[in-house]
Amino acid sequence: TEVGIIAKSYIDQGRLIPDDIMTRMVLSELKGLEQYDWLLDGFPRTVAQAEALDKQCQIDTVIDLDVPFETIKYRLTARWIHPASGRVYNLEFSPPKVLGTDDITGEPLVQRDDDKPETVTKRLQAYDAQTKPVLEYYRAKGLLKSFSGTETNKIWPHIYAFLQTKLPDVSQKDAAAPR
Repeated sequence: TEVGIIAKSYIDQGRLIPDDIMTRMVLSELKGLEQYDWLLDGFPRTVAQAEALDKQCQIDTVIDLDVPFETIKYRLTARWIHPASGRVYNLEFSPPKVLGTDDITGEPLVQRDDDKPETVTKRLQAYDAQTKPVLEYYRAKGLLKSFSGTETNKIWPHIYAFLQTKLPDVSQKDAAAPR
């Protein structure tokens, strides 16, 4: 979409998408989902986005994954993709059989511009500066629950147990692994 192309230009430069563009994209997707439980990942990132979201939706829980900057940077910069298929490899968690090549086609893997170390560093610094006020915004409303750690398999059981208190009808099978 036109707004998606605009958003991509910001991402490729290592900049966060402006509030008006991001809010327009997300809120248009949420229209018609009032009857469902849903989870947003990475939105809102600014207080202005949070306020816009609150005007359209009733938020009952905000989860903060408190993961060290270096852990996030390492994971993102270890990500490589096969452009033709969209297959994603991570040098730590799911590396290709042969470094730098797609397992199926043998074609070269590439690193997206937004996964390059200098871009990731800029994005994380901007994210940190803009997101701390959002955490305070939701903490003041009594909606924030934080989970700290560096490994998904250690954090996830705590998140799952917490979500069971909010959505008790979610089955273990449906939520066995993060998506």
